[in-house]
Amino acid sequence: MNKKDLLFFILFCCCSSNHLQAQQQAYFPDPDPQIRARIDEWQDLKFGLLMHWGAYSQWGIVESWSICPEDLSWASGGRKKEFDQGYFDYLKKYESLPKTFNPQKFDPDLWADAAQKAGMRYVVFTTKHHDGFCMFDTKQSNYKITDTACAFGREDGRDVSAEIFKSFRKKGLWTGAYFSKPDWHSDYYWWKKFPPVDRHCNYSIEKYPEQWKKFKDFTYAQINELVSNYGQMDILWLDGGWVRPIDSLELKNYLFEKYEGSRYARNPQSQDIQMGELVKMARSKQPNLIVVDRAVPGIYQNYLTPEQHIPEKGLPYPWETCMTMAGSWSHVPGDHYKSSNELIEKLVDIVSKGGNLLLNIGPAADGSWDDTAYARLKDIGEWMQINQEAIYATRPFQVFQDGENVRFCQSKDGKKQFIFLFEFPEQPLVLKRMPFQTSTKLHFMGDRESLKWTRTKEQSIQIELPSHKKALGKFVWVIEVNP
Repeated sequence: MNKKDLLFFILFCCCSSNHLQAQQQAYFPDPDPQIRARIDEWQDLKFGLLMHWGAYSQWGIVESWSICPEDLSWASGGRKKEFDQGYFDYLKKYESLPKTFNPQKFDPDLWADAAQKAGMRYVVFTTKHHDGFCMFDTKQSNYKITDTACAFGREDGRDVSAEIFKSFRKKGLWTGAYFSKPDWHSDYYWWKKFPPVDRHCNYSIEKYPEQWKKFKDFTYAQINELVSNYGQMDILWLDGGWVRPIDSLELKNYLFEKYEGSRYARNPQSQDIQMGELVKMARSKQPNLIVVDRAVPGIYQNYLTPEQHIPEKGLPYPWETCMTMAGSWSHVPGDHYKSSNELIEKLVDIVSKGGNLLLNIGPAADGSWDDTAYARLKDIGEWMQINQEAIYATRPFQVFQDGENVRFCQSKDGKKQFIFLFEFPEQPLVLKRMPFQTSTKLHFMGDRESLKWTRTKEQSIQIELPSHKKALGKFVWVIEVNP
């Protein structure tokens, strides 16, 4: 492909419309067949846990973003009132939070047990968010939970990331490390020689290349620790998509207009950490590592991660909706949690469209989960016990829905189909978009009694659903179809 053709392709993928961009990005499959096979295995898992946790949990505010000097609704809305007294005083107080961060109720076995019983198959934990506070025992920084300047490090000294990964592996879950590429605490990214002005690196990389090299080396060293010292790592989930190179095909202005975070950049510049070298290093330690370089189109974004929304029609490549169980990624006292019914319907909607759900729970400052989170996971787990065959290792059917309250999917081998009902019909169920064979048999999951069906004059399928079958379950009812 020549430069002109490649430029056209990138522009076509990125600028058809703002709505299309929210639905689809350009996707570039990993060239390694071993990694592609691993991604296919990941697609079988369907349901995972994400956890945002850090010293900021003590204030019950948005994670990291309150120290970003941008006028953002999700940052300013979550700031403490002390921010009005001046940015640098606020930053100093924020960066002192580790002094009192002491999660004495931390027990990862409880979390792992609840996640496993809920049917979750993988976990992604925030080892470091944008504020740079490390929830693992890095040797590259003292700004970490294991340091004696942190109350927990001084009194307990446990490496919470190591324990979380160990507990979840014991329950059979894949493990993934969330890692922020930008680091707002590091002098190599927000150089104290200059004030920060936005989320980006606050100095000219072109003028100070040696400072950027220090940041690159710092980033490589921390990721090397994660892939070397924490057992089998299945996923490296990289956030902060504005740390990226500017494409060489004169797309500088276009890219910074369109991509995440770029519209806030006061001085756009290429922030290239040479992802190819980083991934090569990481996979030398973890050969099956899935890498998710979020929002950076290329072969190192092994799957895409729409945030807090479900694509209207799904996506034609590996994807995962990351979504909060409550209202915030971080723990907020008194936060409103989505109902069990809503969560299960969202899981089904995502699965019917070929995606995975990565559901976030934010632990409190003391290391506990809200009781509501446990209650929601219990409900999901009870539903999954009956209906899990319709979730794991499934793929989209030729259509994913038939009306507002009906979803479809099929087994990976295509030998079975599944019908999801968001409401139990009072009348016979009429399907217009799933053809049946004369020999087709069907029954509710959790019940072996066959359901009767007929073909109408309009060639629709009409299924008789006896009212007493409603008692077989709740939230979402699932019918197994055997052609």
